Amino acid sequence: MKIASYEQEGVRRIGVVRGDSIVDTGFGGSMIELIARWDEVRPAFEKLDDNGALPLTNVRLVAPIARPGKIFAIGLNYADHIAESKMETPQRQVWFTKAQTSINGPFDPILIARNTVTADYEVELVAVIGKRGKHIAAEDAHEHVFGYCVGNDVTERMWQHAGPQWSLGKSFDTHAPIGPWITTADEADPHTLDLRCFVNGEQRQSSSTRHLVFDLWQQIEHLSAAMTLEPGDLIFTGTPGGVGAAMDPRQFLKPGDIVRCEIEGLGAIEGVMEAEA
Repeated sequence: MKIASYEQEGVRRIGVVRGDSIVDTGFGGSMIELIARWDEVRPAFEKLDDNGALPLTNVRLVAPIARPGKIFAIGLNYADHIAESKMETPQRQVWFTKAQTSINGPFDPILIARNTVTADYEVELVAVIGKRGKHIAAEDAHEHVFGYCVGNDVTERMWQHAGPQWSLGKSFDTHAPIGPWITTADEADPHTLDLRCFVNGEQRQSSSTRHLVFDLWQQIEHLSAAMTLEPGDLIFTGTPGGVGAAMDPRQFLKPGDIVRCEIEGLGAIEGVMEAEA
């Protein structure tokens, strides 16, 4: 099932996407509340008919989760990206956070911050936690995932490499576009998905989640050893090679560039780069 957050005439709603249409669910809470109550509400969602369905072109899709409780992202998790970064394969998982305010809609403009010229793209599979848990074993991790969406871990490289901590360079406003909806976990295998990124129609990244250094279940086990994972938390699972910073010459994003990220079976997100006012 594909579950989306959307706006119609200024009102935010939650709908089920079917083909090129969306059906309003009538759910009155937030997406995080829906995720937490999924076992309770799922039967009603599955029985929804197409009465009142709207074309997707008639609504505005927004970020599926507006304010996740936690956003974690793993670095250096594809061999080709490690090689182009001229770094060694990490023996332990490398994690950083992205701020809640970096969340952005799937088709909204992405801001290039003032006085910077090193904005970069990173297509990533994003996992959405569905079930609360601590000390989750890898073999049980799949039980804690609600679903998946496409993400772009937009990065301000100058800030990322200004110090040993990456979180500031990863947390600029609008630098975590996600969507276009959440595909529930029963419809996707997180370890067999092709993913690609295009800039102005030129393919820059192309790989598969088969090539993750640390798979999603290992990621959940590692994170949950430190903290309780809760419904609606997001995990950015890593990006493959092909980022602009590794090109020769380097190719950073500029105003007017169109960045499209797509993942097999999950859809695509696309944003136009804009200079921050």
